Amino acid sequence: MCRNITELRGLEPPATSEEVDAAALQFVRKVTGVTKPNVNVAALMQQAAHDIAAITTELLAQLPDRRNPPKSVPPLRRPEVRKRLGLEPFTS
Repeated sequence: MCRNITELRGLEPPATSEEVDAAALQFVRKVTGVTKPNVNVAALMQQAAHDIAAITTELLAQLPDRRNPPKSVPPLRRPEVRKRLGLEPFTS
């Protein structure tokens, strides 16, 4: 698995839609190899990320609980990342 893809299963509190959306977009960027798409490609990538996020949300809801939490804290829960992205602090 790509080391940059975040594990979302087993988080406490559970993964937010923001985290699922970010992971889906990251996946789409990785498989396409496109990080700065033109307008036409950006729309295709956004639709793919939206579809993947919906499938991921459904999958996470159906999986059994994990025995242990993920080994690392997702990026969108890290204060320095949220600050860099101009997001409000994560509240649990």
